[in-house]
Amino acid sequence: MVPAEKEHGEWMGLALNEARRALDTEDVPIGAVVIGPDGGVLGSGRNQREELGDPTAHAEVVAIREAAERLRELSKLGGGTDDGWRLADCTLVVTLEPCAMCAGAVVLARIPRVVFGAWDEKAGAAGSVFDVLRERRLNHWVEVYAGVREEECGALLRDFFAAHRTGTNRTGTNRTSTHRSGL
Repeated sequence: MVPAEKEHGEWMGLALNEARRALDTEDVPIGAVVIGPDGGVLGSGRNQREELGDPTAHAEVVAIREAAERLRELSKLGGGTDDGWRLADCTLVVTLEPCAMCAGAVVLARIPRVVFGAWDEKAGAAGSVFDVLRERRLNHWVEVYAGVREEECGALLRDFFAAHRTGTNRTGTNRTSTHRSGL
């Protein structure tokens, strides 16, 4: 792991804002942003698995898709033909350590840096359970910055799951759904 830089905390604030938006749809509160080479946001996402009924709608995948689309649009505006899928010199910032699927998406998108908040000791693939992002047998390796605003990111998840176990939603009322959310 590499020590975090000052802007990582600021960027994590943007990812935390996305995570809080997931609470409105009773999705697990995980948020992500893709930061471009100039320090601006190219894409943002929050978990939308419950909202969309899509098992791949993790915050990281949503943000990566949006960033790739934005790069395609910028290329076309400039008369270019860039397909946008290579997110070279971008940074993915996410509130929870990426799972294996999301880590694979990072590798395939050629994202060189990942900043994350809380560790995922059950399904993490950036150093806790697996380390897909730095797997030397793959064609792309990622620099990882872990534990950025870790307590804040972890508290959001702990509070969500505590309410989920008691059967109350964010407003404190009983939920009619008994769906299971997991990380």
